[in-house]
Amino acid sequence: MSDTSAASYIHMVQHLIEECILFKMSKEECMEALSKHANILPAITSTVWKELEKENKEFFEAYYTKRAEEQVEKIPGIEKCDACQSWTALHSAAVRCCHNYGHKDLWPSPAAVVGLKCGG
Repeated sequence: MSDTSAASYIHMVQHLIEECILFKMSKEECMEALSKHANILPAITSTVWKELEKENKEFFEAYYTKRAEEQVEKIPGIEKCDACQSWTALHSAAVRCCHNYGHKDLWPSPAAVVGLKCGG
C-alpha cells in the first residue's frame, strides 16, 4: 500500500469513527460496527481511535463523561439535581444533593465531532 493510499485509508477510518461517535457508540461498539459493515479490522479501528484520543483529549473526556451520565439516566431511583445539574440518589422522600458536598460541574461542552485532529 502506497503512502497516499495508506493515508487515504486512515482518513476513511477516521471519518467512519466520527460517524460512530455521532451515534454515541463506544470504542468497542465502533470496532464491531466497522468490522461488520465496512470490513475494517478491529485493530485498525482501535489504533485510529487511540490516536484521535491523544490528539483530542478534551473532546474525549467530555464524550466519555456524557456517555457515562447517559448510562446513569437509565438507572431507576437516580435523578438530576435542578440546582447543580448533578446526579442524586433518591432515598425515601429525601434527595441527597451533591452541591451539599462542594460539587463540581460534570457537563463540559464537547468540541465538534467532525474534523477531529488525527496524528496518523
